[in-house]
Amino acid sequence: MRGGGHRVSRAHGATRHRVWRLPADVDTDALAPGATMKFSLDVTARHCLEAVRPGFAVGVQQGDVIAAGANFGIGSSREQAAAVLVHLGVAAVIAPSFGGLYLRNAFNLGLLLLTCRQAERLCDGERVAFDARAGIVVREDDEALACEAIPAFLLDMVQAGGLLEQLRLRCRKEET
Repeated sequence: MRGGGHRVSRAHGATRHRVWRLPADVDTDALAPGATMKFSLDVTARHCLEAVRPGFAVGVQQGDVIAAGANFGIGSSREQAAAVLVHLGVAAVIAPSFGGLYLRNAFNLGLLLLTCRQAERLCDGERVAFDARAGIVVREDDEALACEAIPAFLLDMVQAGGLLEQLRLRCRKEET
């Protein structure tokens, strides 16, 4: 069997997410163009990926996912490159590898990154489901693609909405 070596039934009722396919080596300047850094995140988000995928910022919908080639988020350490995807409602980025600084910024801001060696097999417009805790992405034909394990503390951070939100929740609990 291809991919992760097993299939997952649609009977699980998992939410399906539309895929936006991107190439390898998408850098932080493509995600958050330098010329927009003096403006608000809303303005920067309107220009997200315009050099790589024109129409992305106006077409992406809440819960969509990005499937990209290797080295997603390489380049500068600007956290706006992850923040714009959160702002636009992207549920996850699935790629074989990520820029190190981008990876940390993404989790800190509540953006889920799934490291999947077979991400480039996902097709534009395909609908996929994923289970980050189980480490799988499920294609439309129910084929499961294996992802690298994500430490529980990072998954908890994403679920909370990022590091600052997680700390706020923790402080509220301590106050009661």
